Amino acid sequence: MTELILIRHGETDWNRELRFQGQVDVPLNAFGHKQARRLGQRLASERADLLVCSDLIRTQQTALPISQQSLHPTLQGSSVLNPALREQSFGMVDGMRVNDIQLQYPDAWAQWTRFDADYAFAGGESTRQFHARVLAAVRALALAHAQQTLVVVTHGGVLDMIYRTARALPLSGPRKSEIPNAGLNRVRIAGDAIEILTWADTQHLADMPAQPVYDQASLAK
Repeated sequence: MTELILIRHGETDWNRELRFQGQVDVPLNAFGHKQARRLGQRLASERADLLVCSDLIRTQQTALPISQQSLHPTLQGSSVLNPALREQSFGMVDGMRVNDIQLQYPDAWAQWTRFDADYAFAGGESTRQFHARVLAAVRALALAHAQQTLVVVTHGGVLDMIYRTARALPLSGPRKSEIPNAGLNRVRIAGDAIEILTWADTQHLADMPAQPVYDQASLAK
């Protein structure tokens, strides 16, 4: 059994603009850095064995205050980078706003909003391919760190894949889980089973302004 404390990175300007960030290396904005510092305060007394994050800058910047403020030597210092924990690649639309995609690639947008697990924008990953990558990475971490607790800083899409697996939800269809920036999500992995302990915990952000909401369900046909 392995416990993961899963965290979506703090806010970026592209989150505010509702862009497809994908694997573009976008840094946190000032608000995202503040969220990350709040995370560090929240987790300062948390006992964990390792801090892991994707290799994109927004997750590294979110992880830094956690390692800086931790009272436990196992979390202090640099985090372990894992490229397999990157966000889904959206290929030709990475970095684009929704309105621009609709104008420039209307047919591709129409196909994507059907949320077919096997559809991918040109040059990108399908949800099924993405899910396979994420689950392989998460299960490899659990196997390598049995009986340990890991803090994992990653991306909204990665957390969606984990949530769907834990809840036995289909890969097709829009996202149904709440995944706030800098929220805490705790899961337990035993073999192939993933159990959600808590999800979308934002107590440490309670007095901060509302976050931008990307609602896939409103786009579904």
